[in-house]
Amino acid sequence: MDVAALLTSAGINIAICVVLLLLYSILRKQPSNVSVYFTRRLVSEPIKRSDPVCLERFVPSASWILRAWRTTDEEILAVSGVDAVVFMRIVVFSIRVFTIAATICIFLVLPVNYFGQEEMRHKKFHAESMDVFTIGNVKAGSKWFWAHCLALYVISCSACVLLYFEYKSITKLRLAHLTGSRPSPSHFTVLVRGIPWSQDHSYSDSVEKFFSTYYPASYVSHQMVYRASTVDKLMKDAEKMYRMLKTVEPQCGESSMPCSLCEGTTHSFKMLNNEAESVKSKTSVDGLQPTQREKERPAAFVFFRTRYAAVVAAQVLQSSNPMLWVTQLAPEPLDVYWSNLSIPYKQVWLRKIATLLGAIIFMFVFLVPVTFVQGLTQLDQLSHTFPFLKGILKQKFMNQLVTGYLPSVILMLFMYAVPPTMMLFSTLEGNVSRSERKRSACIKVLYFTIWNVFFVNILSGSVIRQLSVFSSVRDIPTQLAKAVPTQATFFTTYVLSSGWASLSIEVIQLFALLCNVFRKFILRIKEEPSNCALTFPHHTEIPRLLLFGLIGFTCSVMAPLILPFLLVYFFVAFLVYRNQILHVYVSKYESGGQFWPIVHNTTIFSLVLTQIIALGVFGIKRSPVASGFTIPLIFFTLLFNEYCRQRGFRQFLRGVLYRFL
Repeated sequence: MDVAALLTSAGINIAICVVLLLLYSILRKQPSNVSVYFTRRLVSEPIKRSDPVCLERFVPSASWILRAWRTTDEEILAVSGVDAVVFMRIVVFSIRVFTIAATICIFLVLPVNYFGQEEMRHKKFHAESMDVFTIGNVKAGSKWFWAHCLALYVISCSACVLLYFEYKSITKLRLAHLTGSRPSPSHFTVLVRGIPWSQDHSYSDSVEKFFSTYYPASYVSHQMVYRASTVDKLMKDAEKMYRMLKTVEPQCGESSMPCSLCEGTTHSFKMLNNEAESVKSKTSVDGLQPTQREKERPAAFVFFRTRYAAVVAAQVLQSSNPMLWVTQLAPEPLDVYWSNLSIPYKQVWLRKIATLLGAIIFMFVFLVPVTFVQGLTQLDQLSHTFPFLKGILKQKFMNQLVTGYLPSVILMLFMYAVPPTMMLFSTLEGNVSRSERKRSACIKVLYFTIWNVFFVNILSGSVIRQLSVFSSVRDIPTQLAKAVPTQATFFTTYVLSSGWASLSIEVIQLFALLCNVFRKFILRIKEEPSNCALTFPHHTEIPRLLLFGLIGFTCSVMAPLILPFLLVYFFVAFLVYRNQILHVYVSKYESGGQFWPIVHNTTIFSLVLTQIIALGVFGIKRSPVASGFTIPLIFFTLLFNEYCRQRGFRQFLRGVLYRFL
C-alpha cells in the first residue's frame, strides 16, 4: 500500500467522523432525543420538555466538547464512581505515553527509516510505499540502529514510570472508596453457596444451625435463595406485558367506544388489572406452587452485626471440603445476577472449563473472516484467486479503496459479534454479580482481540500456516520480527476505521437513536421509557483501548507513522467518553476499580512483546549492539511488573480485609 491509499482511508474516515459529530451536536439539542443523549438526567430527575422552534437548535456547536474538557476527575468520581475514573485514567495514561513515543519516534526514528537505504531513489511522496517508513527499509548492519534502541528505552522507561504513578493513584482511590463509602447492607452480608443437603433439615435450618454455632455473637439472620416456579415466571411476564400495553392507553381517547387495538373500552387494561384480584381469590394459585422447602436452593445471604464480622466470615475457610460452605462478600443489591444464584457450586468449575473451550473454539472459527480480510490487502493473491477482478483492481481509486479501507472495515463489522458472544459465555460461567460477569467478559474479549486482530493478522496466510508458525518456540521472535513491519500499514488503517469511526458511532448512539425514532414517530408513544438507562460497556471499550495500546507499542519503533493517527484517536476518545459518562451512562453498580489489574498486565505484556520483537529485528538486521542492550530491558520490565504485583495486587484481590484487621 502506498501513501495515497493511506490518505484515501484517512479522508473517508475523517469525513465520516466530522459528519457524525456535527450531526450529534444537532441531535442532542432536540427535546425528542432526551432519552438518548441525556439518560442520566432523565433517570435522576424529571425533565420538563419544551419544543421551542428556534434556529439555534439546528446549528452545530462545540459546547459539549468544552464541557467534557473542563470536567475534573472529582466530578466524574461523584457522578459515576471509581470505575469511570479508572477508565478515564487509561485514556490519560495512553495519551501521555504515546505523546512521548510520537515525539521521539517521529523526529528520530522516522528519518532513519526513510533514509535507511543510501542508494535508494525515492519517489514522489504520495506514490511512496508505506514500507519505506518502517524499520524494514534500514540497511542490514547499519550503525543507525542505536536510534531505535534509544527510542525503545525511552518508551519502555516512560511507560513504566507513568504506570507506577497511575497504579499508586488508583490504589489510593480504591482504598478511599472501600473505607470511606457509606454503610450499605451488602457490607454486612455474606453470600454462602454449596450448602450441604440433609434429609432431616431444610437448607434454611442448616444455615441457621451452622452460623449460630460458629458465629453466635455476630450472626443476625439469613435469607435463602429460592427457585422461581413456572407460575411465578408467567405472572412476572404478564406484569411486563401489562406495563408495555398500558403505554398505548392514552391514545385510545377518553370515551366508552371500543378501541381498535385492544377491542375494549379505554379503561380495559385497568379493569383487567382490577379483575386480577378477584381471579386470584377464585383460583388457588398457591396450590400450583411447590412448597417452600422444595423451592430452596443451596445458597443464602447471611447477615452479621458488624462489617468486620462479615469480612472475616467471607475470608475464612468454613469447611475442610472446599466445595461446601463457600463464602464471599455479597455483591450490592443492584449488582447481584439473581438467575445464577441457583446454580449449584459444584457445577461452577465445570462451567468455567466448558466456556473456556467454547471461547477457544470461537476464537479459531474466527480465523476464516480474518484470513479473508488479509487476502484483500494482497492484490496479487486476490487477482489470482478471482481473475474477473483484475480489470476492476487496475483502477487507481478502486485499488486504494480495496487495500486501504475495505479490510479494516470488514474486520470491524465481524468484531461486533464478539462482545455479545463473550458476555454469553461469562453468563454461563455462573458469575453471581453483574460486575464480575462484565469483568470476565472483558478478559475474554481482550484475549480474543489480541489473538485475532494482532497475532493472526501479522502471521497472515492460510489457516494451516497460522497454526504451524508456532511449531518452534525459538522461531516466534523471528516470525514476529518479519511480520510486524509488513503489517504496520494494515494496523494504521485499522486505527482509522475501528478507532476514529467507532468513536463517532459511540457518541451518536446509533442503535438507541433508531429505537427512539421508532418509538416516537412510528408507535407514537410520547412518554419517555422507564428502562432506558445503560451501564458503561467496559467489556467492549477497555479491550479496544488496550488493543490500540498494544498496536502502538509494537509499531512505535517498527513503523512510527502510525503514532499520529493513534494520538488523534486517544484525544478524541478523551472527549467522547467523558461526555458519555457525564450524560448517557448510569452507574447501577460498582466494582471498585477491579479493571485496573487487567490494564496493568496487558500494558506489561505489550512492552515485553515490543522488546522481544525489537530483539528479533535487531538480530535479523545484524546489529549485535542493539540486541545486547535490548535483553536487559526485558528483564527490567519483568522485575518492575513483579514489584508492582507484590506491592499492590493484594489490595485488589483481598479487598478491605487488612484495613479492618
